[in-house]
Amino acid sequence: MNTNLARCCATLALSLALAAAPFASRAQGAGAAPVVGPTVLVLYDAVATSPYARLGLVHAIMLRNLLGHFSASVTLEDVATYKAGQIGSFQATFYVGSYYGNPLPAAFLADAATTQGTLVWINYNLWQLAWNPAYNFPAVRGFSFSGVSGMDAAPTAAVPDPGFFDTVSYGTAPPMVKYYAFDAASNTIASDPDVGLTAIVDATRAQAVATITDSHTGIQAPYVVRAGKFWYVADMPFEYIGPRDRYLVLCDVLHDMLGVVHATNHRALVRFEDLSALTSLSAMQALADYVSARKIPFSMAAIPLYQDPLGYYNGGVAQTITLAQSSSLRSILTYGLQRGGHVVMHGYTHQYDAVRNRFTGVSGDDFEFWNAATNAPVTEDSATWAGGRMDAGIRALKAYKYAPFAWEAPHYQSSPQAMAAVPSRFRQVYGRVMYYTSATPTTLNSPTLVGHDFDAGQFFPYVIASDQYGQKVLPENLGNVEYDICSIDPNSCITYSAQDILLNARYALVVRDGFASFFFHPFWLEPDIGAVIGAGTGLTDFESIVTGITALGFIWADPTTL
Repeated sequence: MNTNLARCCATLALSLALAAAPFASRAQGAGAAPVVGPTVLVLYDAVATSPYARLGLVHAIMLRNLLGHFSASVTLEDVATYKAGQIGSFQATFYVGSYYGNPLPAAFLADAATTQGTLVWINYNLWQLAWNPAYNFPAVRGFSFSGVSGMDAAPTAAVPDPGFFDTVSYGTAPPMVKYYAFDAASNTIASDPDVGLTAIVDATRAQAVATITDSHTGIQAPYVVRAGKFWYVADMPFEYIGPRDRYLVLCDVLHDMLGVVHATNHRALVRFEDLSALTSLSAMQALADYVSARKIPFSMAAIPLYQDPLGYYNGGVAQTITLAQSSSLRSILTYGLQRGGHVVMHGYTHQYDAVRNRFTGVSGDDFEFWNAATNAPVTEDSATWAGGRMDAGIRALKAYKYAPFAWEAPHYQSSPQAMAAVPSRFRQVYGRVMYYTSATPTTLNSPTLVGHDFDAGQFFPYVIASDQYGQKVLPENLGNVEYDICSIDPNSCITYSAQDILLNARYALVVRDGFASFFFHPFWLEPDIGAVIGAGTGLTDFESIVTGITALGFIWADPTTL
């Protein structure tokens, strides 16, 4: 049994290590002319003397990726280099305030105070504008700023969660609760409790588009404020993002901030994961039959070359199975293609070398284009090396007419150099992506080093036409079912239920053109796992997810047409 359960892309609360005329925009199909989107300037903090010098850049990159949904032409720039009048050269400007107290250039503040164009201010340092009497901010913009609120009190072992502004309300969406965890042993929290407190002083000039509430005190404040073309977002929505998080508010409100009109259109995607030489044909047949009978298109994430170099699942004897040697995998892919499936290439071997990286060394279990043990690029890292592996996998699949329509990085993580090899070989990637503040991120493990690298895992609720690495990204935003099977796999002790997936789908409706996209492992249908989780449980849960997503109003989409 090759389970690789929780290890395959299952982190659901991805976190950081750390009224204008509409712009032209339309859907772009195959063969369509390139979409011309808005020109956007993204300004970020980069305090050169701080260990957090690159934190602002990673937040800016995440914003830049979302702007790719709107085919925007984006310029990223350190706010310290801002020149007078730059705001006027772009159709929209975003300032991403990641560093508390970063002194902003006078030229930027002066332009921000007077611009009639679109300006979106995110998180810190609004006080440098709002409290300067020369700018008469409350009268001009219609809202005031009173300060930054953090934790209601210091957490302790006795009172681990004393409260903060943690619950965001937006339209008819369910309440979105910000992530919070307290480690009493180290007396540290994992959260982003800071929020800028504002108040509407002139309702004819400003409105609260979303609100945020301290669930302990009941006090409420605006979360997203709109004052004509000036917008304020009260915290950093790229910290501790998840499928039920206020990050989705920004994803949706970007339509209004940019003035780009996308019709309400909720679509769904399903992908069967980690198909290799050892995948059960009968399990895949049951799943494919179910979706095919309902005329639901689906994707099959295939691993062309199976490797178990340490013999982890083969009695200590190394094992390699090529696609040519695996009639089972070929039968799976052929069966799926005949029933409306499409092939995604999920790495070449989905493991790296004859080592545990970082689990078993077996295909489907381990990282391929990233050294997970050291959290750094692999020794051979280069676009040439990665491209060679991709080419080998493409050749193997095409030899049997299984041409992949998309790429999926093993465990959703590869280096910037490896990602550079993707756009010339695949029209799109399908899934989540890890982003870095360097082309060669070598200082991720040096948090006290001035200017150390940051990385960020990001999921998308909609299609990204082009991300930071030039990739078109098809979304996977709901996650996957996990069962606690510690008794047979000590590395697989996570539970994430069908109900969790469906709740995530309900939140996905927050975004006007948001997807409900999930993946599922066929091995949940295997008899030895069924003996632990209950015979038939895997298929039953899969069916409940499909019927539940359909009942929510999502329309199942063919991923090759997006």
